[in-house]
Amino acid sequence: MSGTSADGIDAALVQIAPGKPLPRLRLLHFRQTPFAAERRAEILACAGPPEGTVDRVCRLNAWLGEAFAEAALGCLREAGVSPQEVTLVGSHGQTLHHQPPGPGPAAPPATLQVGSPALIAERTGITTVADFRPRDMAAGGEGAPLTPIFHAALFRVPGRARVVLNLGGIANLTYLPEGAGTEGVLAFDIGPGNVLLDALAARVSGGAETCDRDGALAGRGRIAPTLLARLLLHPFLRRRPPKSTGRETFGPAFLEEILAWQEARGVTPPDLAATLTALTARAAFDAVTTFLPPGAADLLLCGGGAQNPALVKALAEACPTLRCLMTDEAGFPARAVEAAAFALLAYLTATGHPGNIPAVTGARAPVILGSITPGRTLPRLPLPEA
Repeated sequence: MSGTSADGIDAALVQIAPGKPLPRLRLLHFRQTPFAAERRAEILACAGPPEGTVDRVCRLNAWLGEAFAEAALGCLREAGVSPQEVTLVGSHGQTLHHQPPGPGPAAPPATLQVGSPALIAERTGITTVADFRPRDMAAGGEGAPLTPIFHAALFRVPGRARVVLNLGGIANLTYLPEGAGTEGVLAFDIGPGNVLLDALAARVSGGAETCDRDGALAGRGRIAPTLLARLLLHPFLRRRPPKSTGRETFGPAFLEEILAWQEARGVTPPDLAATLTALTARAAFDAVTTFLPPGAADLLLCGGGAQNPALVKALAEACPTLRCLMTDEAGFPARAVEAAAFALLAYLTATGHPGNIPAVTGARAPVILGSITPGRTLPRLPLPEA
C-alpha cells in the first residue's frame, strides 16, 4: 500500500493458516520503497483538493457503480428473473482514458474504466467481474478489443469467412476465418465510428442532440473529397495491427482540429457529417483490404452505428464485395452484442480461463482477465471444456 502521506510503498509477505475464530498470520518479510520526489509530487497533485479531478473521478466511479447495478436489476425485473438465479455480472465499466503501449518509456500503457464493481456486487448480491483491460496490457497487449472471443463463439461458421464490424464510438472489426475457435482470428480498432459524428451533432445542435440521429444530418450533405482525402491520411488508420484507440485520438478535440484545417473551410455541417460518415466507411474498407486475408463473404454489423442508415449505406457502397447485414441476421441482436460479450468474459474469468486473444491484442500470452468482487456468496461453476 501507499498511504495518505504518499511517501512510499509498504510491502509485507505474510503466511496465513486456518485458525479459530480467525486465521493465524506470520510476517515473513517487510520492505519499504520510497517514492522519488517527482513521483510523490505527481501523486499529491492528482490527489488534489475536493474540487479537483480525483474527487470528480471518485464520485463518478460511485455513481456509475450504482447506475450499472440498477441497470442489471432492471434487466432482471423485466425478464422475470431473480438476482439469486444469476451467477455473475460482467461489467466493462466506463472508459475515462485509454493509452495503449507507446514507442518508449515516456508513454507507458495505461487504461481506466470506472463504475465501482463493489457497489454492483453489493446492490445486486451477485459476484461481479470487472476491470478486464489492464491484465492484457500488463502482458504487453493493447487491452482492446476484447470482444473477438465472443464474435468467434457466436458468428464463426464452417465454409465461410466473415468480418464483424462493431460501430461504437470507435469502430473495430474482427476477422473470422471459416472454421471454429479462436485460431486465425484477427481484430483491431479501425478508427472513428460514431465519436466524431456525435461531437458534430452536439456542436451543431447546441447540445440538443448527442448523435446524428438516423443519419439525418449526413443525409442532407455531400462528401467533401479534399477533406476526406486528408482525413484518410491519419497515421492511426495506416498503422498495422495490433492497435486500439479512443477519444484521446478521435474525440471532440480532434473535431475542433479538423474545423481549423484549410480543407474544412466553407464545408457546411451537413457536408462535414457526410464526410465523417464516409471516413468510417472508407476506413473499414481500407482495413479489410489492407490488413485482412482476402475472401471474406459477410460484413456483420453491430453497435450503435448500425442504427444509422446513412452509415450502413456508406459501408455497403464502400465494401461492394461483402454482403452487408446486421448480426441479427446471423443469429444475435446487434444491439446486445457488446454487453453479452462481457458476460462471456466474466464466465471465462470465473472459471479460470483466458479471455484475451494474443494475436488480437498483441499480448505475450493468453491471460485471465479482470478482477472478481464477491457477491453474497462466491459462485461454484463447472469448468467449460478445454
